[in-house]
Amino acid sequence: MSSRSSRTAVIADEHPLWLDALQTLLERLGFDVVGRAARRSDLFELLEQHEPDLLVVDLPPIADDAVDSDERYEALVRARDVNPEVRCIVLSEADDPAVLERAFNAGATVFCVKRAEPEDLAAAIRQSFNNSIYFAPSRRFHMSAADVPSVAEQDCALRLTKRELEILRLAADGHSNAQLARMLWVTEQTVKFHLSNIYRKLDVANRTEASRWAQRNGLLSIEAAA
Repeated sequence: MSSRSSRTAVIADEHPLWLDALQTLLERLGFDVVGRAARRSDLFELLEQHEPDLLVVDLPPIADDAVDSDERYEALVRARDVNPEVRCIVLSEADDPAVLERAFNAGATVFCVKRAEPEDLAAAIRQSFNNSIYFAPSRRFHMSAADVPSVAEQDCALRLTKRELEILRLAADGHSNAQLARMLWVTEQTVKFHLSNIYRKLDVANRTEASRWAQRNGLLSIEAAA
């Protein structure tokens, strides 16, 4: 019996090196890469032909005059049309929260900036197909029945990347955006982008609600939990 998964994938990026890297990553995860596209017209044909389980697509930059605002997200809509169960992974150079929201509204399952670690992307792809990963309740402090995370809250953890979990823990421990930026060697804008993504994934409105979610799921340090 072949060890290859029955799941199929179509990948799209204007840069051949990225296509090679994506194919290597997906094949390592057990996907059958049935199509590669460097042009939008080719991508649409591949989606119609294969109805893939997974689409990994590069989001054209805003500065690309050849692509208007709506067309940037059309591949996501097309992929959902041919297979409503498809997982759509969006790669982008931009970390603008407005771009992220537009991508999710168009049908993206995962949004990943291109400077992310390959293992973060791999984990996000795996988790998009896997509904069996949960956080164990914290043993650092007593939880009443009201504090036990619900299944819905546990499922939120599936959508957080390794970097997002790191930022959530640090933010819940009381670190400011400026402190997080210095600690993680990133800009404050990048921190704000990740926090916005975290709030959306956890369906919370602000840092306080996100911190409460982190506490309920046992992500705080001993000092913060005390």
